[in-house]
Amino acid sequence: MAEILVVDDEAAIADLVEVCLKNEGYTVYKCGSGEAALTCVARQHLDLAILDVMLPDLDGFTLCQKIREEHLFPILMLTARVEDMDKIMGLTLGADDYITKPFNPLELVARVKAHLARYQRLTQGGQRAENGQVIRVADVEIYPQSWKVYKAGRELKMPNREFELLKFLAEHPNIVFSKDRLFETIWGFDYVGETNAVDVYI
Repeated sequence: MAEILVVDDEAAIADLVEVCLKNEGYTVYKCGSGEAALTCVARQHLDLAILDVMLPDLDGFTLCQKIREEHLFPILMLTARVEDMDKIMGLTLGADDYITKPFNPLELVARVKAHLARYQRLTQGGQRAENGQVIRVADVEIYPQSWKVYKAGRELKMPNREFELLKFLAEHPNIVFSKDRLFETIWGFDYVGETNAVDVYI
């Protein structure tokens, strides 16, 4: 089963998330600070991370950005801050989803399952189908297997969702897609969330 990192300095919240995830058979690593989380990320093979925004040392946005420098697994932000700019910042820095407190434990588990399933499909499907193929559009090169993008030879750092959208659009040039179609294709029919997330990534 998947191994999940939970980072929250509120013990009661971290314990609740841990119980919910362990009931689904997941292995859970809990950390109460950003530095402890980075140590865990370096030592463990993780499949997903849930990060609180407000931490005693590093804030969740900085932690998300540092994790994204080396890892592609899904990152969910868990926080009481509901301002749109906070959500946009988290998504821009590489988060895959944003869950506000108080949260429904069943919704949290559903989102975790959806992100894990999507990530598994993307990584395994890419390894089976690509064999080193490159998607080229003008001076942009997309490497689906390694999730890398280069423009005029310079690598671009892109969050997972931005990469998925770019890859999909590059594979279907000169075709107009509705927001709902993009949401269904990239996020999946079983995803729990809002379609306006497409606007943020576009």
